Amino acid sequence: MPVLPVLPGRAQVEATLIGGSTVAMKPKDWCLDALIVRSVVTAAMLAVASTVSAWAQGASATLDAPTAGRFAALALACVQKEYPNKIAHVLNSPDDIKAPHELTPAFYGCYDWHSSVHGHWLLARLVREFPQAAFVPDAVAALKANLTPARIAGEVDYLNGTGRETFERPYGLAWLLQLAAELRESQTPDAAALASALKPLEATVVARLEAWLPKLAYPIREGEHAQTAFAFGLILDYARGTDTALAAMVVAKAREFHLHDRACPINYEPSGQDFLSPCLAEADVMRRVLPPREFAAWLTTFLPLLPTTSSGAWLPIGVVTDKTDGKLAHLDGLNLSRAWMLEGIAAGLPAGDLRRRALLAAVRNHAASGLAAVTGEHYAGGHWLGSFATYLTTRRGIAN
Repeated sequence: MPVLPVLPGRAQVEATLIGGSTVAMKPKDWCLDALIVRSVVTAAMLAVASTVSAWAQGASATLDAPTAGRFAALALACVQKEYPNKIAHVLNSPDDIKAPHELTPAFYGCYDWHSSVHGHWLLARLVREFPQAAFVPDAVAALKANLTPARIAGEVDYLNGTGRETFERPYGLAWLLQLAAELRESQTPDAAALASALKPLEATVVARLEAWLPKLAYPIREGEHAQTAFAFGLILDYARGTDTALAAMVVAKAREFHLHDRACPINYEPSGQDFLSPCLAEADVMRRVLPPREFAAWLTTFLPLLPTTSSGAWLPIGVVTDKTDGKLAHLDGLNLSRAWMLEGIAAGLPAGDLRRRALLAAVRNHAASGLAAVTGEHYAGGHWLGSFATYLTTRRGIAN
């Protein structure tokens, strides 16, 4: 088996996770002693307190460099961590029985393909936002190690393999386009070369989506990876900067699916393992499609019971009963994604719309709960929640 590249300082990054002080460790098996875990998580909880407090004061807190470093550490701890690994892999012959890094040589870490993709997005995003931060050298090294032309060629070959037409569609594919957009928009020194290396996979993903969208007869309204509304939002944000044909296809499909929707049953949410809200994701993509006044009228019929008060109690936060259970822990991600969707919906309304108060109050509640959960204590959440926290706190999709 080929030796996977090891980043400088990776053992220290793994040990500190999102805490503030470095713990000397041996890299064997990339495991943490239980006492170290407790000390790291305690430090992490204290570290997120300032961010959570900021969200309590207003809907749009500013992400600071220390918190960004903690989020980056979560991605650095997993983008080259091959196991445990959950693969969605079609076997066409015995030759297809291979290790994850042989199947998908760029995105083999972080437990699954889509989490690896948005783990790389997290690093690119934070390097762009904090180009002088202490974590940047390790983040850039990780990106340069994994996003090489040869590794991306391997990803293209895998995606084009027999029986893989539905691979990571639409969630992982949408995040891949977000990674491409982040690298394209960034002015950091290595971004252009990384974007160029990623281009063949980006083009393959675009072609796959353009072939799929005309055939998609109905929306997918679930609260997990297959949901179309969330993916449409990510794809549209990407396409409006680079691909007018794809953007037009997404806008047309969103209008076809959702323009006449009425009375979304948000009181039925969440389902027990949601990390996306079907109702809020739909509203969040429609605010990208409709001008403010038209969106305001649409929202009145879509969420007719949305209040105008300054209390966020109208939308209770999701409660996780077991953070070691990967599916139940999805609800921490739901709180984070709800927070950014609620803020996006508010941003799409006219400035004087009284419903903004209720939306932003719910943002504060959900952000406080979601950010407090980004500790890295359990890999079930640690391999992906940092990406959602970064998307929220950098206001991607709103401020870009």
